[in-house]
Parts: sequence; structure tokens; C-alpha cells
Amino acid sequence: MSVLQNKIDFAVVISCKNANPNGDPLNGNQPRKTFKGLGEISDVCIKRKIRNRLMDMGENVFVQSDDKNIDGHRSLRERADANTELKTAEKDKEKYAQIACSNWIDVRSFGQVFAFKGDKTDGVSVGVRGPVSIQPAFSVETVDITSTQITKSVNSETKDIGKKSSDTMGMKHRVDFGVYVIKGSINVQLAEKTGFTEEDAEKMKEAFRTLFVNDCSSARPEGSMTVEKLYWWRHNNKIGQYSVAKVHNSLEVKLVAEERTDTMADYEITLTPLDSLQCEQYEGL
Repeated sequence: MSVLQNKIDFAVVISCKNANPNGDPLNGNQPRKTFKGLGEISDVCIKRKIRNRLMDMGENVFVQSDDKNIDGHRSLRERADANTELKTAEKDKEKYAQIACSNWIDVRSFGQVFAFKGDKTDGVSVGVRGPVSIQPAFSVETVDITSTQITKSVNSETKDIGKKSSDTMGMKHRVDFGVYVIKGSINVQLAEKTGFTEEDAEKMKEAFRTLFVNDCSSARPEGSMTVEKLYWWRHNNKIGQYSVAKVHNSLEVKLVAEERTDTMADYEITLTPLDSLQCEQYEGL
């Protein structure tokens, strides 16, 4: 497996219909919006979905969520300590980072801060910068949010059987329809440091193409979130033939329908070719 040799830029066009793509806990879990009314999906949310997809693909992932924990470790510290090779390298930060990158694909992709307190020592403090950078996703147009009041009318405790407990009120929020664009890049210089390989790049591409597989929930029913298109630019050198901004700006997604039908037919996707830079295009799954 050879280390990545060519700079990569990518963009993912996704659609959301009657779903909450990323709730804001500081705003009653309503879908995230900018001050201008554009829908937003945080980069942290996107990376979580990628990590879940990589685990589905059989990859070792360091940052696992509680609801998708496949190795039984209850914390990052416990997962790190379970690796005996990593444990013996705590005094050598460079070796520690190298071992962590070789063991976990998300560490060598996104980077990771290992900051653990020690019982009788100074503990561990190692930072890894990853080559895969992902921007927050924003919607092309402003999004409309519908809020629905819900109630729970069942008894939560056995002692309540025989009498009806009071209803518990709640709220659910959804984006009626929105088209979002994820943008990102893979840096070769950092890939050389973490050992990010050509094979890793292919796995990352597949994770983006299948981003919402096994991602359904009450807030995101099956089929409500869709990857419409994946654009993958592979440069012919390490630093890139064009700036990242110029590459990303060559892709334009805009609303063209006079009367909206809340489908992708309302939007037009235009890709302006850049001289001597090929763009691979994939349909989402």
C-alpha cells in the first residue's frame, strides 16, 4: 500500500427531505441554520457518519460512538490502553503517533489528540494532524423548518400501572427540503506523516458515496437523506494544480425552478472543467 501521492479535492451534493440532518442541542435540537437562514451540517457530524461507514466496511476506528461501539471499550483511554504496543510507546510521542495511525484509519485520516492523565506519571499528550479536512456543509438556498409537537402517553414505570400517567410533551423538527454541499480536501504532506494510503483514499471515497447507509433514525427516516452526486478531483502533483477554492468553485449548484416541487429537479448542477484536471463523478447510494 503506497502513501497518497496526489492532492485530492472532493465535493458531495446531498438532499434532505422531511428530516433533521443535524440537530443543534443549544436550540432545542432544531436543524442547524446560519444567521442568513441556510441549513448547516457540522463537520463533526459528517465525520461521525464517515467513521460509522468505515466501521461498516470492517475498518478499525478509534473514535466510536456509544450507539455504535463494536469493541466494548467504554472510553478512548480504555481503547488506547488495550493496545499493548501503544502503551509501551507513551514516552516517545513520535512513535506513539505512528502506532496510533497504523492501527486506526480515522486517526491517520482526520488526526486525533491523545490527552490522557496518568496515575503516577505525566500521562499522555500527543497530537496528530490528519490529511483529510472537511468543511461544514451548507444548503444552497434557505431552508424551511417545520416543528411538530408530540406526546408520550404510556407509563414509564411499573408502579404507574393501573392509572394513566400524565402525557409528556415534546417537539420534533424537520427540514422540509434542502440541498447541501459538502466540500473537502486530502493533503499529501500530512498523508505522508500519518501513512494515509491510496487505498485509504478509495475507502474514504466509498464512505462519502454511501454516507447515509445505516444512518436512519427517528429524525432521519430511511430515504430522507440522499447522496445525489460525488465529485472527486485528483491532481497530478502533491500540492495541486489549482487552489482548493478554485476547484470547489468550479462546481455550482443553484435553484432554477420558478415553482418549487421540493425535488432535485428544481436544481441545476454545473461543473466547469479545469484545464488538465479530471473530475471523477459518482452517483450516491
